[in-house]
Amino acid sequence: MSVITRFPPSPTGFMHIGNARTALFNWLYARRNGGKFVVRIEDTDRKRHSEEAVQAIIDGLAWLELDHDGEITSQFANQARHSDVARQLLAAGKAYECYCSPEELEHMRDKARAEGRQNFYDRRWRDSDAAPPEGVKPVVRIKAPLEGSFTIHDLVQGDVTVKAEQLDDFIILRSDGSPTYMLSVVVDDHDMGITHVLRGDDHLNNTFRQKIIFDAMNDVEGDWGVPEFAHLPLIHGADGGKFSKRHGAQSVEEYRDMGYLPEAMRNYLLRLGWSHGNDEIISTEQAVKWFDLEHIGKSAAKFDFDKLESLNSHYIEICDPQRLIDLALPFYKTRHDIAPDDAAQKRIIAGIDELKSRAKTLLQFVDESAFYAKALPFDYDEKAAGMLAEGGAVLQALDDKFAALDEFTPDSVKQACYDVAQEVADGKMGKVGMPLRAAVTGTTVSPTIFDACAILGRDETRARVQAAIAKF
Repeated sequence: MSVITRFPPSPTGFMHIGNARTALFNWLYARRNGGKFVVRIEDTDRKRHSEEAVQAIIDGLAWLELDHDGEITSQFANQARHSDVARQLLAAGKAYECYCSPEELEHMRDKARAEGRQNFYDRRWRDSDAAPPEGVKPVVRIKAPLEGSFTIHDLVQGDVTVKAEQLDDFIILRSDGSPTYMLSVVVDDHDMGITHVLRGDDHLNNTFRQKIIFDAMNDVEGDWGVPEFAHLPLIHGADGGKFSKRHGAQSVEEYRDMGYLPEAMRNYLLRLGWSHGNDEIISTEQAVKWFDLEHIGKSAAKFDFDKLESLNSHYIEICDPQRLIDLALPFYKTRHDIAPDDAAQKRIIAGIDELKSRAKTLLQFVDESAFYAKALPFDYDEKAAGMLAEGGAVLQALDDKFAALDEFTPDSVKQACYDVAQEVADGKMGKVGMPLRAAVTGTTVSPTIFDACAILGRDETRARVQAAIAKF
């Protein structure tokens, strides 16, 4: 049997981090077993449907680099098929029409609350011979088992059992003829040949209801089968509460915009609930070889930004220089309104080792390398401006020293700074290096300034020093 997993998000909001981990686990399980990973948009809730949310899902998967097999399908587009199955169940006596009014249902709810019961519908139309009331459009309800207990072998949670009294005759077709989510999911999973359903354990109760439909259609057609289920523990915040906006970013887009690399996010999400010994750094290639369901934990995983940041630092460190710049390009525009040309990118690559070692996110990488792409005249931040207002004599002395150097290297720049410190700054290198950094970068934070000047070259460095002298 070829493994087929699915990622079925609802397009009613952003793609949150729990969705992303579910997608990753389904993708890994399919790839590990040489199977298929398909994407289905569960868009039957048309009131909350958002095309913007659909695009966010597509963009999120693309950023995470989780490729899917075949076209993305729409659950809403298959409504006619879902309704046909409901009518099959009705004709076979596996479902029935219910004509309860809203008032009757509300009365049942009140009674159930008073008696402490979870299920409120009293099944009054299940075996009724009463004539249907005129002008009332019925819903169609499934016939749930009335006695016994039912066990599902979950590949993560183990055997989970519920009693028949916990299951209700839920609606599969609304009075307007539209199918419900519970029915649509089952029909689509069957039609798409889904073999394994990996999803959050908040769906565990749904599984028993969906299995009722699978079992009923197996009786009707005989070849529906039932997928294997694996319910994943939820993600909690560091405080143990359910992960939410108050714990920090939630949507995949937010993590991208915070400067995390997709491979770092994949590695981190993988470790949220799954382990391979004590390994923390696991490449995607290793994950595909190692991933299994046996090592998914049963308890909730805690999201830790420090661990994510540490992983991100590692992946920045080993990232191909040009790829790193390509990933960073959008941030140069949004944060500094610059677009590094080929010359600027060559400068960044020349200083890439130190830039990588200092960066925990792409934002930090961009902020500390942006000066390589600046063109005169450029702005100075407040601290740099204050430094330059007092450093005119130092800068003039530096410019003179730079002009006289035989070669312009990190060592010669450092020696020039040392000489100027002895001559005009009481021997204090900080009083030389800081104004030089401010003049060359426009800020007070950058890689080693001697290396930076050498990468910029004598002419560009002197031009920036002279511009600062003229301005301040």
